[in-house]
Amino acid sequence: MSHQHSTTTPTATPAEAQRSDWWRDAVIYQVYPRSFADSDGDGMGDLEGVRARLPYLRDLGIDAVWLSPFYASPQADAGYDVADYRAVDPMFGSLLDADALIRDAHDLGLRIIVDLVPNHSSDQHEWFRRAVAEGPGSPLRDRYHFRPGKGAHGELPPNDWESIFGGPAWTRVTEPDGTPGDWYLHLFAPEQPDFNWDHPAVGDEFRSILRFWLDMGVDGFRIDVAHGLVKAAGLPDLGAHDQLKLLGNDVMPFFDQDGVHAIYREWRLVLDEYAGERIFVAEAWTPTVERTANYVRPDELHQAFNFQYLSTSWDAAELRTVIDRTLDAMRPVNAPATWVLSNHDVTRHATRFANAPGLGTQIRLAGDRELGLRRARAASLLMLALPGSAYVYQGEELGLPDVVDLPDEVRQDPAYFRGAGQDGFRDGCRVPIPWTRTGSSYGFGAGGSWLPQPADWADLSVESQTGVADSTLELYRTALSVRREQPGLGAGDAVEWLKAPAGVLAFRRGDFVCAANTTSQSATIPAYGRVLLASGEVTVAEDEAKLPGDTTVWWTTG
Repeated sequence: MSHQHSTTTPTATPAEAQRSDWWRDAVIYQVYPRSFADSDGDGMGDLEGVRARLPYLRDLGIDAVWLSPFYASPQADAGYDVADYRAVDPMFGSLLDADALIRDAHDLGLRIIVDLVPNHSSDQHEWFRRAVAEGPGSPLRDRYHFRPGKGAHGELPPNDWESIFGGPAWTRVTEPDGTPGDWYLHLFAPEQPDFNWDHPAVGDEFRSILRFWLDMGVDGFRIDVAHGLVKAAGLPDLGAHDQLKLLGNDVMPFFDQDGVHAIYREWRLVLDEYAGERIFVAEAWTPTVERTANYVRPDELHQAFNFQYLSTSWDAAELRTVIDRTLDAMRPVNAPATWVLSNHDVTRHATRFANAPGLGTQIRLAGDRELGLRRARAASLLMLALPGSAYVYQGEELGLPDVVDLPDEVRQDPAYFRGAGQDGFRDGCRVPIPWTRTGSSYGFGAGGSWLPQPADWADLSVESQTGVADSTLELYRTALSVRREQPGLGAGDAVEWLKAPAGVLAFRRGDFVCAANTTSQSATIPAYGRVLLASGEVTVAEDEAKLPGDTTVWWTTG
C-alpha cells in the first residue's frame, strides 16, 4: 500500500507560545522583508506586507519569525549597512508599523526576532559622518578603526586584510581640507565601516539599542557577523594570499577572536532583565562546530547557526558525521543544535541539490529541477526530524529554486559589482516569493517586484499549492503539525542510529523513526510502524518498506 501525507493545518495559541524553553525546539521562519510581501505597490516588500501575511505563517505552523534588517539604511548592502538602529527605513514603513507587526504576531502566538548588525554601521551613521567631517583627532574616529597608511605618503593600506566582498579591507578618506588622510577598516563593503569594540561607547550604545527593541516587545535578536566584533590586538598582517579561501578553515585575526565572548556575556545580562524568554541567535562562521559551541555557553547566546550542516552535501555519510559532531559539540554547553538548509546569502537548497556536490553554496546552474525538488523535500523532513531548532527561509516551503538567469542589468547584490570576493549572485535567492497564480508579481504587490520573477512561478505559488495533497507547501504544513504532536520530535540532544542500507540514514527518537534515502535507487528497509509522513511515495508490504531514492519517511512505533 502507498502512503500520502494528510493536509491538517496547525495553529499556535498565545499560551503555547509562552511555554518554557520554547527556543530549544523552535521552528523559526526567516522573512527577507523586501521580498516577502509589498503592501503599497512600490515593488518593494515592507513591514505592513509582512503583517498582513502573519496568518499564513501561523497556519504554516512555525514558532517565530526572524526579520532581516529593516532599519534606516542607504541600502548599500540590502540593509546590513545601518544608519540608525532605532528607526525603520521609510521603504519598509515606520516604527508604528513595527509596533503593529510585533503586537499582531503575539496575538497569533508568534514571536518576532529582529536582526542586529553590531560589527559595522553604515558610512552614513551619524558617528562615522562626524568622524570624517571633524578630521584627524576627532574622538569619534576612535569608535571605528581609523589608521594612518603605510608608505612614504601613507598611500598604502595599514595592513593586508581583504574585504569579504573583495579588494582591500581599507578605504582612505579625504580630509576636510581636501588632502588624502587616514584609512578606515571595513571587512565588508566600503560603505560598512567596522566598529571598534575596544571603545566603551560602542558597547554602551548597543546595550541601549538592545533595550530599545526589547521595550518594543521583540522576542530576540539574530546577531549578524557575531564572530567579527573583536579584532586581534595591533591588527596584524595575515600574510596569506587568497584570504577568502581561508575563511571558515582557521581562526582569523578579524574573526572568531575570543574577546567577543565578554561582549555577549554583557548582552545576556541585559536580555535576562526582561521576562518572556527572549533569545539571541548567533550568525557565527567558525572553523569548527566545536568553536561555534563557545557562543552558546550558558551565560552567552542561546543558539548559533549551523553553517557546517548547511554546506553539507546530500550524502548519508557526510550528513551523519555533521549531525554527530553538532550534537556532540552542543551537549557539553547544554545548548540546542540548530539546523538550516537555506538563507538570504546562499543558493536555495532546491537548486544546490539539483547540481553535483562540491560546487559550494553559491551556484549559478539550474541543474536538474525535478531532482533538486525531490531532494529538497527529503532534506527538509530530515532536518525537521533532528533534535533542536530548525530554520526555514521564506519560500523554501514552496520548493522555490534559485533564479539563476537574472539579467546582469537587474542585479543588486553589492558583491556582484565589486568583481572579486563573493560571487555576488545572492539575488537569485532573494527574488520575491509568489502568492497567487496570476496578477502583478504573483500577488507579491500591485506594482511589480524589485527583482523579476520567473514565468513558471505561478504553479509554485501559495495559491496553487494550498490544499494540494502532494504539494511542497502541504508537506511543510503537515510536517510542522506532526512535529508539534510527536513527543519524540523537537527538543533533545541525541539520536539513536539504526542499521540501514548504504546511503540511507535511519534513526530513532523515542517512538519516532526517521529514514532518509540519499541515493538515487530504491532501498528496502524495515517497516518501523505506522507511516506519519513521507516526502515521496513509500510502499509497505508486511514488515518491509520500499523507500524510493531521494526520499525521507517518518514513522511512529507507538
